[in-house]
Amino acid sequence: MPRRGTIKKRKVVGDQKYGSVLIAKFISSLLKEGKKSTAERIVYGALDQIQAKAKEDPLKAFEKAIDNVRPLLETKSRRVGGATYQVPIEVDMSRSISVGCRWLIHYAQERGGRTMVDKLTAEVLDALANKGGAVKKREDTHKMAEANRAFAHYRW
Repeated sequence: MPRRGTIKKRKVVGDQKYGSVLIAKFISSLLKEGKKSTAERIVYGALDQIQAKAKEDPLKAFEKAIDNVRPLLETKSRRVGGATYQVPIEVDMSRSISVGCRWLIHYAQERGGRTMVDKLTAEVLDALANKGGAVKKREDTHKMAEANRAFAHYRW
């Protein structure tokens, strides 16, 4: 972080197939060792399977899945006096989207067996139906924030 001034946000160009900034960010977060073509193949393959299975526009289905997964509240540790408190804070939109993408990828990778395309498809379809690992993670995060609501006055 610079001592003076602020860091300017970079513009994200939409992906090549759908022109969506959200999918471009998702592909970037799925990257491993700079292999963008592999990440694109996985995401586009999953979107094609979503279109076949859900019988709806894959871009809208993916956006709805991210919306179901992204957290609205989270807790941050604050040290006050000698004690550390988990203070609930509201999550910025860009952070909530990136955290939701990370959770989707993580819980898709944890699924057993098949190819990454199949795992990602299954996780996104579960997120559409408000179930699955990523949605459970969001609910746990919200419960944690709700349980520590008494410490909200330590927010600064």
